Amino acid sequence: MSDLTNAWIDLWNGEFPLVDTIVHEDFVWHVAPLTGGPSQDHTGREGLDAWIRGSHQNMPGLKFTVEVGPISQEPYHVLRWLAEAGDVSFHGTDILRVADGRIVEYWLNADGLWAAQQLGLVQPVS
Repeated sequence: MSDLTNAWIDLWNGEFPLVDTIVHEDFVWHVAPLTGGPSQDHTGREGLDAWIRGSHQNMPGLKFTVEVGPISQEPYHVLRWLAEAGDVSFHGTDILRVADGRIVEYWLNADGLWAAQQLGLVQPVS
């Protein structure tokens, strides 16, 4: 993996200060809410930092492992990952757009509903 994609996974694995060095000031991220609904756009690396920290607070021991990638076609890098925290596990795919050596845009596609069900936030449909 490239240094930047390694650092991205390290950031998600709790190395929070990396946000200031690998994420661009004009960062934009696109993600669907954990419990469903249309994708929402967010701006700013401060919000990303808060989201990652909150994920670690709500899922102690959270660890991300890359299973596929990165698949790169400049300026895009794609990673398929597994997240695990205790008995909770779920998969996702990150698409990163890089400019000037920093991540400027991020799309997340994750098994959010499955994660929410495991966390007890949403009841499974039977």
